[in-house]
Amino acid sequence: MGPETENRKPVALFMAFGTKGDIYPISAIAAAFASDQKQYRVVLVTHSAHQNLSSHLEERHVMFLGINSPPVLSVCENYGSGSQELAFSQQKMIATREHRQECYSAVEGIFGHDSTMEGDFILINFFALEGWSLAELFHVRCVVAAPYVVPYSAPSSFESQFRREHPLLYKYLQEADSNQVSWKDVAHWMWPLYTENWGLWRSDVLYLSPFPFTDPVTGLPTWHDRPPSPPLLYGFSKDIVECPDYWPSNVHVCGFWFLPTEWQFSCKKCQEISELSYPGDLRTKDEVCSAHVKLQCFLINPASTPPIFIGLSSIGSMGFLRNPQTFLQVIQTVLEITNYRFILFTAGYEPLDEAVQVIASESSHLDKRQYLEEGICLFDSRLFCFPK
Repeated sequence: MGPETENRKPVALFMAFGTKGDIYPISAIAAAFASDQKQYRVVLVTHSAHQNLSSHLEERHVMFLGINSPPVLSVCENYGSGSQELAFSQQKMIATREHRQECYSAVEGIFGHDSTMEGDFILINFFALEGWSLAELFHVRCVVAAPYVVPYSAPSSFESQFRREHPLLYKYLQEADSNQVSWKDVAHWMWPLYTENWGLWRSDVLYLSPFPFTDPVTGLPTWHDRPPSPPLLYGFSKDIVECPDYWPSNVHVCGFWFLPTEWQFSCKKCQEISELSYPGDLRTKDEVCSAHVKLQCFLINPASTPPIFIGLSSIGSMGFLRNPQTFLQVIQTVLEITNYRFILFTAGYEPLDEAVQVIASESSHLDKRQYLEEGICLFDSRLFCFPK
């Protein structure tokens, strides 16, 4: 350990990719960690699209490092011909390459100039698997955290194919002790790291072995080195999700991770009003800005049942909502046969916003600017559409 390393703080690098639901819980952990472990330098690496988090993080001494890749690579414009699908495939390949290069540069800028310290670590979510290989490259411990159970599973043929193609590595993982990295870790969440997609990047760009826990020269398992099972932190309750015995030994269910109150405001004006009216948490009622009065009135209407929330998040931008008009007609049908009310957040998905405006214009005068700022009621005021 050189003199420069001795003088620096240990680094806790949090790397998380995806939409708000993926990023915000990890950001909250980073902020809490920085407040509790002041001896650390804490950094969050995520999409630049989540730049609005930076001010909250800076207040808690967390550095925000933005990556230019989008949270979601939209496919909605690429349905149809084979040439369009090929163009999207090429676009995705380029975006992935650039994203990984930015991740490499970011981590190199933090760990690449000094020797690493014992306390250094990288914490990743399931959409930031780059961090696993980069932690290996810079000899830093890697931790995994997620607010939900791993959202993907290996193909049914994965284990048999793995055993056939990598018999020694399979033996290495199967024979591991309970506290060591084992086949349970691979089956639960690490299996994508053994696909060609990650293997080529590891070998061609990072000059690591194509597969974790193998020697880069011989390709044989690292029999002499059996690392511990990587910690995996889940942000939910055991009362909600069962934790079966076949999960890896180092899985920890931590309970829910709640955001600080001030992070929960998507509207800066509402946040300012709340802070001025009720400093701290001593609030007897909610006050909002003029743009959100309609939404508040819909929520607190005493003559009706509480509304059901429909939040689409990235469903639209990912191309999974191909017919917004039909989607709205389904909601209308439900309203006709029930007493329910709904609040629909369109997540700014333009085709859905346009469909809402078409229906609104058929029944009343539509002010597009007003809709985009305040939202609008449809279907006898039982569906409130909000373009956020």
